[in-house]
Amino acid sequence: MEKMNIKKLATYLQLSVATISKAMRDSHEISEETKKKVWAAAREFNYTPNPYASSLRRKKSKTIAIILPEVADNFFSLAINGIQAIAEQKGYHVLIYLTHESYEIEAALLEECSSGRIDGLLISISSNTRTADHIKKLQDEKVPIVFFDRDFELLNAPRVITNDFECGVQSARLLMGKGCARLKFLSISESLPICTKRAEGFLQAINEASGKEAPADLVYYCHTDPQVSLAQIEEVLMQNPRPDGIVASVERIGIQVYLACRKLGLSIPSDVKLVAFSTVETASILNPSLTTITQPAFEIGKTAAETLFMLIAGKDYGYSKKPIVIPSVLIERDSTG
Repeated sequence: MEKMNIKKLATYLQLSVATISKAMRDSHEISEETKKKVWAAAREFNYTPNPYASSLRRKKSKTIAIILPEVADNFFSLAINGIQAIAEQKGYHVLIYLTHESYEIEAALLEECSSGRIDGLLISISSNTRTADHIKKLQDEKVPIVFFDRDFELLNAPRVITNDFECGVQSARLLMGKGCARLKFLSISESLPICTKRAEGFLQAINEASGKEAPADLVYYCHTDPQVSLAQIEEVLMQNPRPDGIVASVERIGIQVYLACRKLGLSIPSDVKLVAFSTVETASILNPSLTTITQPAFEIGKTAAETLFMLIAGKDYGYSKKPIVIPSVLIERDSTG
């Protein structure tokens, strides 16, 4: 079959080349019905617009960047899928950068994204990021920026997050409802909003149940290095009295609680009940199956990308003023008894 191009596609659809081009750029001048018809035909004939040729004409890179702490966490893998789904529709390339939870690497990557190299940025900050100067610098260059999952609240930018505080409340209430009296919240950061909000909700639930302020040491901060944090969790589980209910603030910590319990000969949920903020697909087949607060990772990534492309197109629907919150779901399994 002869290779399809935009002129042939226009002839086939009886539309102008300009209309085809605008439809593929998601222009507000083109109706949604026409856009769908154009993309359906493009898929039928396996036509992909050339992002480099069009970018030269419009002085755009046709590239967005994603900066995130890691991909080992299942949440970020799913979020990337959501972002990629939208980027492909828009004919954009996606660059993925990992900070490995390092502020220094994050700042260097932001510098690399400057000077017109990208048309927009999606970022989930590292656990060690305590200033947004490096992000503000890129923002000052008029590069649209959208936070997803891990945001920096003091910077005026769109953010797509989940209901972390409410989920922290739910996790503590669940464990107390199962008879746990010595709870512990295992966190990875004292400043990362997802961790602080989850911890605040956790402590709020305990305060309400006890009628007094919960001790601050119910929140324990683990190192970002997996080997160090595993040793820390083992120390927590060897305390006397030992915690009988644990909330893991992120997926990695939840899995490490399993490893630590196995090494110490402790049984989940008989000795320790566990809730983890996690999207791990194997939660139901772990032994015992893991009770999770499951974040809508794909939807968060997809919505963040949709928001970014609105900003790239020059639209602003007020997302800068109010975060988009997509709720998580508590799924009870055997790890809480």
